[in-house]
Amino acid sequence: MGIRSEYKSLIKSGELTPDAAQKAAIQELFKLERRIRMSRSFWRLLLGLRPRVYGMYLWGPPGRGKSMMMDLFFKHVRLKAKRRIHFHAFMAEVHHLIKLWREGDAKTRKINFGTHKGDDPIAPAAKVIARDAQLLCFDELQVTDIADAMILGRLFEALFARKVVLVATSNRPPDDLYKNGLNRDLFVPFIEMIKQRCEVVEVDGPKDFRLDRLRGHQTYFFPTTDPQARDAFDALWADMTRGMGEREAVLTVNERKVHLARTAGPMLRASFAELCVANNGPADYLAIAERFTTVFIADVPVLSPDKRNEARRFVGLIDALYEAKTRAVILADAEPEQLYPKGDGAFEFERTVSRLEEMRSEDYLNSAG
Repeated sequence: MGIRSEYKSLIKSGELTPDAAQKAAIQELFKLERRIRMSRSFWRLLLGLRPRVYGMYLWGPPGRGKSMMMDLFFKHVRLKAKRRIHFHAFMAEVHHLIKLWREGDAKTRKINFGTHKGDDPIAPAAKVIARDAQLLCFDELQVTDIADAMILGRLFEALFARKVVLVATSNRPPDDLYKNGLNRDLFVPFIEMIKQRCEVVEVDGPKDFRLDRLRGHQTYFFPTTDPQARDAFDALWADMTRGMGEREAVLTVNERKVHLARTAGPMLRASFAELCVANNGPADYLAIAERFTTVFIADVPVLSPDKRNEARRFVGLIDALYEAKTRAVILADAEPEQLYPKGDGAFEFERTVSRLEEMRSEDYLNSAG
């Protein structure tokens, strides 16, 4: 079954709702898959008729199905060497390769990168990346780091030269990437490269499908001991991630890695223990709020006074999500006002109670994301 056939099947089964913008994007992804297949056919390679295939850039507001469509494309494209990775995780790997090159002596460089002349780490890093993946699929391409911005143009020039195909999703059009960033003029060549070498497809259907799935649904479930509450929480996650695969994400925060085991596109599912018992801080929560539009938080306990550190972290997490207008779905032991009734910081926790109440409202859902 190809990407078009599976998309039609998902609509017929009711898993997806018909959407003209999605249909047009699926058609473009089908064309790209066909060009990739033709470019690697035996006779074309033998006759030297290999067409250049660079890729596609899917952009549009959240909830329009970009991640789902990229997952379908990734599933059906006939390449063994392919990777679907979050953009920030990919750039963390790139910086690691650059550091490995710069800190290595000639012998170490040859072992890790093969033979290269000069001291520029971009070409050997691109060679290693291209060796492992002839297709790179990036979800949520968003450039905020000046170090990434300075590297991307030269890196993708080298990757495209090695026949690597790029498919990326983003909430922004190419011209808005790294908007108002420091030394942005040095980043503009990467934008021009994307516009010239990739098919830029806007996915701007009338519906935010994730918001539609949340509307009318409960988003705060309690208590955790009630099987119906847990089942409803699990069912909403399954509905929100329909047609998308779960995968681990790694956020790099101040040179420290934050591992998140269950993500699906711009959505995260994690337990209270993973987020607030673990030694996370404000910078980690800001990174999570920036990366994800919807966060599912499971097993939030009633906190006793000796759990003041956990309560403080939970306050920081909710503050970050609220300020970023991130949607939150919560499975807890009790209603918000009963989660931390007394102890150090209980007064400050009252603001968190108020925000949790607002975040479960229809008005907040409509303004979030």
